[in-house]
Amino acid sequence: MPHETSSPLSPRAGLAYVGGIDSGMESSMMCCLTMDKRQGIKPSKFSNEADGLEWLFEHLDRLKTSAEQSLIGLEATSRSGETLYHALLKRGYRLCLLHPGQIHAFAQQRGLRAKTARLDAMTIARALLSGEVRFGSVPGEQVVTYREVTRWHHQLTEEVVRYKNDMHALLVVLFPACIQVFADPSRASALSVLKASPWAQAMSQADPEQWYQGLRQQCPGRYGRKPAGKLIQLAKTAVSSGGAIGARSSSMQILADQLEHTQKNLELVQQEIERVGDSDPHTCSVLAISALGPMTVAVLRAELGDVDRFARMDQVVASVGLDLQVKESGKWKGQTKLSQRGSGHVRRILSLAALRSIRRPSSPFGMFYHRLLDRGLKKGMAVIAVMRKLLIVVAHLIQTQEDDDASKVGVQALRA
Repeated sequence: MPHETSSPLSPRAGLAYVGGIDSGMESSMMCCLTMDKRQGIKPSKFSNEADGLEWLFEHLDRLKTSAEQSLIGLEATSRSGETLYHALLKRGYRLCLLHPGQIHAFAQQRGLRAKTARLDAMTIARALLSGEVRFGSVPGEQVVTYREVTRWHHQLTEEVVRYKNDMHALLVVLFPACIQVFADPSRASALSVLKASPWAQAMSQADPEQWYQGLRQQCPGRYGRKPAGKLIQLAKTAVSSGGAIGARSSSMQILADQLEHTQKNLELVQQEIERVGDSDPHTCSVLAISALGPMTVAVLRAELGDVDRFARMDQVVASVGLDLQVKESGKWKGQTKLSQRGSGHVRRILSLAALRSIRRPSSPFGMFYHRLLDRGLKKGMAVIAVMRKLLIVVAHLIQTQEDDDASKVGVQALRA
């Protein structure tokens, strides 16, 4: 389930019970405590199916209090608790999503060394009783959609890179000279060849005219008879270790097929990201920033979540770990570093966007960077300052839906 830290827990006036639920893939553990720490519902396991929810609501009804008088906490860990969260919300229960780090820290404070579903449910309930936890919020439909498509894009991109690396490693022993014809063996034309003839000897026995027609069909106007003939000639003179040829050929065919399918799926996800962006009124002005492309904006929308929950821009900066963390004790002063809380994916995206803007002489963010250098700031710190500025401008434009104003970059109009 998506998690976003927000304001401290609101006053508990009117509460009669607090509950803790440790949700899993197939079942969950639930307990309920009174405000004086007595058990209302002892730790009990229930399924995440309809009969389990029926059991849960039946036991909650036995408490003889209204739903508004019960506060129930869940860890914001995955999709496993999403259905349960919305089922409780529809019944009118007051809910609190808790960051797993909060629960872990609270358990350590209590000296708990074991970790079970039963203990986790009790810890969540006792953490709510302490009044020291912070709420998490469930993002809106648009943010959830962004998160779904951008995380799939990230996963598929990593798979494509892995398949390409494995294919290059196999080509070294099967047909290293292949790259003299195909500069990129992961293109559709090369994949069709490697699936049909995954190693040099098999390729050397092929008909050049057959390869020519196949390549012409895959990439019209790009490959003629000469490249097809060169491919056959290179295959005939290729040097190969000859070891495990059968297994390696099968591996190459599987990898080529997997890569082809993954690349097609990646294209579908990219199209979906563009569709989601086109339907989002909050991104029109953000896309006007030259350093930010559709994918960068989509990741920022996904990982920042609903920016309206932030009261100040320094909270936005802290949410992605770009705030400074100072460590001092007496006369000892440690090194000041970035806190690096939140999404590392956002920091990587902002870093790339900052570097792109620095290389563009007309970019206001590039001008901001060079002004910082002129003041004596080190290059690394100046890049981080540009990342913060980009983040603040993006958050401001998403919140206000104003048009991008380059003249405001580097001045006090947008306070961090």
